[in-house]
Formats: sequence, structure tokens, C-alpha cells
Amino acid sequence: MAGKPPVDRLAEDPQRPADGLGFDLDRALESVVTIQSSIPEDAYTAQTLGEQRTGSGVVIRESGLVLTIGYLITEADTIWIAWADGRVIPGHALAVDPESGFGLVQALDRLDCPALELGRSAGVRIGDPVVIAAGGGTKPVHASIVGKQEFAGYWEYFLDEALFTAPAHPFWGGAGAIGSDGRLIGIGSLHIEQPTVPGGPRDINMIVPIDLLAPILGDLLTYGRVNKPARPWLGIFSAESDDEVVVAAVAERGPAAAAGVKRGDILSGVRGVEIADLGDFYRKVWSCGEAGVDVPIEVVRDGRTLGLTVKSIDRSRLLKRPRLQ
Repeated sequence: MAGKPPVDRLAEDPQRPADGLGFDLDRALESVVTIQSSIPEDAYTAQTLGEQRTGSGVVIRESGLVLTIGYLITEADTIWIAWADGRVIPGHALAVDPESGFGLVQALDRLDCPALELGRSAGVRIGDPVVIAAGGGTKPVHASIVGKQEFAGYWEYFLDEALFTAPAHPFWGGAGAIGSDGRLIGIGSLHIEQPTVPGGPRDINMIVPIDLLAPILGDLLTYGRVNKPARPWLGIFSAESDDEVVVAAVAERGPAAAAGVKRGDILSGVRGVEIADLGDFYRKVWSCGEAGVDVPIEVVRDGRTLGLTVKSIDRSRLLKRPRLQ
């Protein structure tokens, strides 16, 4: 997975993390597990995300509830939760929230490990120390918060405020971001290269902030989704290039492909209103209504402006539902 934040506003010289920690790191690491999932070969995301996915998760309840990043468990029909000492138990994909990016796994046997307390990502400041911890016995990375800002992902994903940390953890997917008080402040989602820093590019992680979980957790546990209408999904993979939003690809069997959107098109407007950037494009699309609404967009192709109407859908209808093991 990859994405492009507006890196010019990220800190160029973050405060170095303190050597000492104000909490028991070894105990906190006991709450971080490995998530291994298998996806059917005919699943919609099998080719893009793979049939075998491995990442991390963090135990957030003594009952065996594990918080992870959603793409690890999307369409999974088999999930295993593993510890560094070799213990493995089955899990079940409870929910994936496409808006936040979070995923929930329920252990189907006794976890026998502590739950990590949830913190507050809103109070985190640039320069604050953070520990990024992944499963599998990998060494945690002592990092710093280097950015708090909006993030637009190429797969129709947007956060008003994401966390960015450096140095990057090499196994970021589902890793726990642990604040200086030993509480969970976010879940690792992406690896990104930040080019505009002294000394050349550096690798950073994008972290989904934990404050996004509390408002939706009840719905995810009760319904397996957030109990509100889905956002309209177009099936466009796009990126910013030279101050333009360019279509990099269109999803197979997706609405944009059916409407005639093509790779290389420049996205210029929604409902006759010019877009400023990728995040603005998403905001304007989602303001059209809920999934199923017609979304009129303007694209520039071969120097000509074309008007296309995309019949949006709820993307979840293309995805296989998890089955209980």
C-alpha cells in the first residue's frame, strides 16, 4: 500500500525520542500479535491485496478483541492470531470500516495476554516520542510524531487528520503506535517516502489515529459495520501529479470503468465545480449523497474536457463476507 501526504508540512527535524520510557514496554508488547489471513482466490481484492496477508494487531479487550488495519482481513475466510513464542489460535473477522481503515478480529480461543489501554491521539504533538510495535517478535521502533495532517489515499480514502511517524517500522501494517504513557494512539497503515527533508528522502509511517475508533466501535461490534449509509464509491485509483489529479487506474467491474473513465484522464471537476486536489475531489464526490447516487464528473482527455456520469455503488457489495471458522 502507498500514499502521498502533503509532505511539505511535515516536521523536518523532529525531536529525538527519549531513551527512557514511562511505562513497561515488555508488557505492552505482550498485547501486540501477528495476524495471518487467507483470502479466496476469487475474492475481489485477491489480486490487488494478495491471497495471503500477514501483519499485526493489538489486543484491546481481555475478551480477545484485536484491533488491526482493515486491508489485512478484508474478505478473509481464515484468520490466525500468533505470538512470537509460536502459539497460534483462530480468529474471526468481525468488521472492517472503510472510512477509518480499522479492522476488528475476535479471537476464537483464549488469548491469555493483556489488553492495551486506548489513549487519545488528539493530544499528541509533533515531536512526541512513540513506539511502533509489530507482532512476530520483531524489534519495536522508537520513533517520533513528525506530522498531524490530512491524508488522501489513491483508493478513495481520506482522513481529516492522520499521524505520521519516523523512522518508519518495516512491518507497519496493523502495528501498534504506543504513546509515551503506554497507551495505544493509533494503528499502522502505510509506508510513505517523505522527499523534502535535509539529507535526502526518509521513510515514514502513516498511522490511523485511535480517536476514530470510539465513535464507531459499538456499531462495529453490533452490526459488523458503521450503522449509516455507505459513501458513494467510484472505483477510481488516482494520484496528484504537477498540481493535477490523474487517474492511475480504474477498478475492474467498477462504476468508473462502466462510465468510460480511463487511465490517464485528468479529474478536473465534480458537478461542474473545479477540484483543488485529491482530498477535495473525495469531499465533493461524497457530498453528492450516499452510495448509489449519480456523480457527474469532468475529466480532461487529450486536451478536451468531457462530462461523465458515474453511477456510484457501495463497494462492500463486491466483497465476500467473512465466514465463522
